[in-house]
Amino acid sequence: MSEIHPFYEAHRGAMEAAMRQRLDLAEGMLRERTQLLDFDRTRQEVMDEFEIVLTQMPYVGGAASRMTDFFMRLIGFMAIGRVLLRHGVALPVIGEIERETYKAQLLTVPEAERLALGGEFMSAENQALLREQATKSRAEEYPEDFVYEFVEPGPSDSFDFGINYKACGFCKFAARHGDQEILPHICGLDFEAYATRGIRLERTQTLAGGASHCNFRFSRLKPE
Repeated sequence: MSEIHPFYEAHRGAMEAAMRQRLDLAEGMLRERTQLLDFDRTRQEVMDEFEIVLTQMPYVGGAASRMTDFFMRLIGFMAIGRVLLRHGVALPVIGEIERETYKAQLLTVPEAERLALGGEFMSAENQALLREQATKSRAEEYPEDFVYEFVEPGPSDSFDFGINYKACGFCKFAARHGDQEILPHICGLDFEAYATRGIRLERTQTLAGGASHCNFRFSRLKPE
């Protein structure tokens, strides 16, 4: 088996802990919505598959790249999707389980902390960083990385800022490892990730869906 990149090896414990928490949260849904009766066996299959996924994770710059965090947080859902697909679980059910599990996991973080992270993401300082990293991404230093551009709102736009992803690291990963069927479920996790931090994400197209780019548009959610 291939080795895990040293950067990910250093964070392996935290990623495995996040996967175990995810599976704890998914247990009820898996028992209710699938025919998988032996949850302990399913859990072990997912963790075994996750070990494989860790060896497949592309290095895209480590701590110097904001996209590294996306891979580290979301790539485990590829392992869950692979195992459930092998067991004949329908794709829509896989998508529902993964989305609801991720939301439940995000909500284990205190609301004040989540909203603070959202405010940081929407800040002028972070927007400046996004502009800088978007420019760097177009150099394509790491072939398996994302390539994107920062989008300024026009006079008639209602969003605060946007990002157009011209190349997606998850799409490249899926194409390389045969995960195209479960790829859209990774895309679906974005809405939960931002909403739980008080951010509204609008997106009408994705690379995974055959579009020329993913059009992310961000604005602050109004308090209820």
